[in-house]
Amino acid sequence: MPSRFSRRAMIVAALLGTIILVGTIGFVLIERYSWFDAFYMTLTTITTIGYQELRPLSHAGRIFNSFLIIFGVSAIFLAAGAMTQTIIELELQDRYGKRRKKRMIDKLENHFIVCGFGRVGRNASYEFQRTGAPFLVLDRNEQRVAKAASAGMLAIVADATTDNALREAGVLRAKGLIAALPSDAENLFIILSAKTLNPALTVVTRASEEEAGEKLRRAGADTVFTPYSMAGRQLADALLRPHVVEFLDFTRSNVGPRVTMEQVRVSPQRAFTPKTLGELLEPRKSDVIVLAIRRQAGETIFNPPPQSEIAPGDFLIVMGERSSLQKLEQVLTS
Repeated sequence: MPSRFSRRAMIVAALLGTIILVGTIGFVLIERYSWFDAFYMTLTTITTIGYQELRPLSHAGRIFNSFLIIFGVSAIFLAAGAMTQTIIELELQDRYGKRRKKRMIDKLENHFIVCGFGRVGRNASYEFQRTGAPFLVLDRNEQRVAKAASAGMLAIVADATTDNALREAGVLRAKGLIAALPSDAENLFIILSAKTLNPALTVVTRASEEEAGEKLRRAGADTVFTPYSMAGRQLADALLRPHVVEFLDFTRSNVGPRVTMEQVRVSPQRAFTPKTLGELLEPRKSDVIVLAIRRQAGETIFNPPPQSEIAPGDFLIVMGERSSLQKLEQVLTS
């Protein structure tokens, strides 16, 4: 839509510029006006101001001026009409765009809320977008919100530290929230507000300072990442265990779109018949690798053997091609 408005403005500007240029050159050649006087005469003519002529026009000058009036006044009216139409369309677009965005937010359920579209929030949003998860971006900066919207994301200008903004984002229906504002204090406000409104909400955040991590956990954050300690460990691992780091980066990156690592939950319904891991994977000759089983009680079994029993509510940490993971998920959630 903005490109169409830009093209319209360029066409109108080119038309007016052409009329003024032709009029100026005509008065210079026909009436021997100076360039400034010719420009001034053209401007007063096409704008219908009606000042008297700088000096009496010749017969040829009157003929030329008659055509200049017809085309010049028409161009002015066309420009005024185009500007009015553009303003009305922008107003309508803004009004209906906000209504449409509100309807989309009201339909969100079990979605994720990203508070802040800085470097951290932006990368988290791209990952949500890549996996197709429903999410909403909140940021106070209009330019950042516009950048998120241009990337095809649902985003609104709002202060995520306020209860009203979180309610507008559907925090009562949300599944999780990322507090990714630059300040630990602002993230603390977000966590307190979000957990008060929806105690069941899963909240993750990052701590700029090491000592702020414990405060954020006490405020209700389920997971707190400390970038500096994480970066330090990764730097050391890159030297001590480079192949392990390379493998983990491969599983988390978009380099191989066919292979990914995912968690799949076994249906918590009682109708699900408990099976062993071998019974689940072998009949289908699955290409899925089960790295771990996370029991509903909290126990984690790494590299589970084929005789490990899978019970309702368990999580499987698996790796494989997306199509194979989707088939496995259909079996486990049916």
